[in-house]
Amino acid sequence: MQTTIVGFPRVGANRELKFATEEYFRREITEEQLEAIAKTLRQTHWNTLQTQQLDWIPSGDFSFFDTVLDAAVLFNLIPQKYQALNLSKLETYFAMARGYQGERGDVTALAMKKWFNTNYHYMVPEIEDTVTIKVDASRLVAQIKEAQQLGITPRPTIVGPYTLANLAVYTGKKQAQDLYPKLIEAYQEIFTIIHDLGCEWVQLDEPAFVFDLEDHTQVEIKRLYENLLSGKLQPKVLLQTYFGDVRDLYQTLIDLPVAGIGLDFIEGRKNLELVQTNGFPKDKILVAGVINGKNIWRNQYQQTLNTIEQLQKEAQVVLSTSCSLLHVPYTLENEPDLLDTTRAHFAFAIEKLTELQELKTILTTKDKTALQHNQRLFAQTRFVKNQTVEHAINSLNAQDFTRLPALATRAAIQRDTFDFPILPTTTIGSFPQTKEVKQWRAKAKKGELSASAYQQKLQEKTAACIAFQEEIGLDVLVHGEFERNDMVEYFGERLAGYLFTKKAWVQSYGTRCVKPPIIWGDIYRQAPLSVAESVYAQSLTNKPVKGMLTGPVTILNWSFPREDISLKESTLQLALAIQAEVLDLEKHGIQIIQIDEAALREKLPLRKSDWHSQYLDWAIPAFRLVHSKVKAKTQIHTHMCYSEFTDIIKEIDQMDADVISFEASRSNLDILDALRKQDFQTQVGPGVYDIHSPRIPTVAEIEHTIEKILEKLPVQQVWINPDCGLKTRNEAETYESLRHLVTAAKQKRRDLDANRSLVSRKDRLFV
Repeated sequence: MQTTIVGFPRVGANRELKFATEEYFRREITEEQLEAIAKTLRQTHWNTLQTQQLDWIPSGDFSFFDTVLDAAVLFNLIPQKYQALNLSKLETYFAMARGYQGERGDVTALAMKKWFNTNYHYMVPEIEDTVTIKVDASRLVAQIKEAQQLGITPRPTIVGPYTLANLAVYTGKKQAQDLYPKLIEAYQEIFTIIHDLGCEWVQLDEPAFVFDLEDHTQVEIKRLYENLLSGKLQPKVLLQTYFGDVRDLYQTLIDLPVAGIGLDFIEGRKNLELVQTNGFPKDKILVAGVINGKNIWRNQYQQTLNTIEQLQKEAQVVLSTSCSLLHVPYTLENEPDLLDTTRAHFAFAIEKLTELQELKTILTTKDKTALQHNQRLFAQTRFVKNQTVEHAINSLNAQDFTRLPALATRAAIQRDTFDFPILPTTTIGSFPQTKEVKQWRAKAKKGELSASAYQQKLQEKTAACIAFQEEIGLDVLVHGEFERNDMVEYFGERLAGYLFTKKAWVQSYGTRCVKPPIIWGDIYRQAPLSVAESVYAQSLTNKPVKGMLTGPVTILNWSFPREDISLKESTLQLALAIQAEVLDLEKHGIQIIQIDEAALREKLPLRKSDWHSQYLDWAIPAFRLVHSKVKAKTQIHTHMCYSEFTDIIKEIDQMDADVISFEASRSNLDILDALRKQDFQTQVGPGVYDIHSPRIPTVAEIEHTIEKILEKLPVQQVWINPDCGLKTRNEAETYESLRHLVTAAKQKRRDLDANRSLVSRKDRLFV
């Protein structure tokens, strides 16, 4: 019995990679220094895996930004606009990830999308018809040699050809199938390199195999891999899948000439049945993902042992994680303040390595101590229930999810109430969280800054934020959210039912890390969450200031959820809590309330056949529950990130918000066609510039974007806003970008007014 993992967190136990990379971006360290820090971090991680007695250790799971981007660079899938900058390899890489604005040119970043059903985001490769596929294996080779110097023969890990080609976007006539022949040659070249370096195995990650796959796609995959594996010099191939089951492809996979197949037995609902029903080849190993790589609860050993027992009847089994441990925090050792009775229920990345070792010991020796301890743990009560909350959930009826009057009637009432100009301008919510603001928060937590002094500083910052927005002429303002550490954690800290950590960071994208709170019990609102801040901000201006809330689906999706009740029930608990806050804001005179559902798509099942029954049929009504009781003149906004929403536009319209803003700039405004096709009724604000890049958009650039929007949507339906909140940007970038946004919107209004006047004049002349 051997143990392995799909991948390991790369940011470090204390986010060392994040801080080093950001220092490099600020030019505080050199490229050589950054590379040295990264090398030390990799060595630390490999030594940790050795110490934890992992039998089979991967390499190539480390990345400065994203492993899909790494694969694109590995095969020279680099668009010409980045190559034309003539930057170093690393600078070109970061230009693709973040955009570039400097003496070499001005380019936007690649698109960024959700990585399947996780909170991680990958960079979308962009394939031009002129692309020349060739291998640059320098980083791959360097990391293999680094591991070998530590006495490790690693298993190099690369995104597989099908997933890589089919996650990419194509700017010309070429499509994924056109890429395969040259891509196969490139992978075979890498196989030879790996073989010559003495590596016995290579791992090809193919999570795209868990999607719904039509018959012709199955044939395409079979042909792709048969051609790929026809080379002479090659290591053994582990074909690794995760995030779901391979029901459409199972027979094809077990017939392929690969030496191992990795299957997810946590989210892969049908994988066990597939193995039991169809068998598994004796000449292949089954890498069984039995440790949850996405949640932080301890593994229930007896259930897992039962699964392994069934698998061992059919296959030679290696124990593994369901997916990369990238999606969980690094170690519980960073959480000394958690009670021992609480800590006992959690397993972060390091602790999951221990679980693998304990399962191996139980299976291969007579020592059942770990099993007995685990059984005692699961015999305990760990979740806190509340009868009032349970009664409220059970009492919900259809009327609680329906807002009256209907959208069209509300829209007319709101037009009279607010009298906004055409193309009204706003931001998504947060303003930059400066070093100064973070220091205030830290001092307040330590007691070094009194509550009143802290509140005074926050109000001063809010007042400055309101004054700036009024100065540049935004139509709907925000208070800046300076009091908030995170859009989910902040609310969780004020709701009953949550548990919090200090250093349980998880990578979201690039250098962006989040600290998801843990749902520990039934959730309810104990006191106002944001009313005081919103009321204060509104008192500073005659313009409307949005009340800013995070929606129930996003709070759920960006938390570590309970395992004893359904996701639906937890979400409805959150919805009732946020509903109480919405009504309180309305009572205190806040006329516009934004309820962000940035993560709406995150837990959407990967198979379309499961979309409604397992998710949308309760996620969309949960949002409606939040605002169903507000008055007609109260305008409800929501926001969604990473615009992979074209296939659920109908359902999004059914959320019955009054205004919806979408991230759109990185996806080239693709969502507009879907909105028009669906006859989308809600007012909409497609993001007009990318806030995930340090680039400052020009006025002309934003004007051009607005023109593209108005080609697809009626002007009466359009709002002008950035892609997302501005928390991660610095103040200089933010202020100049917003000035450009307002200037562009006002210019477009003048253009439209001039055109209308010209048309009216022509009509008069004709008469």
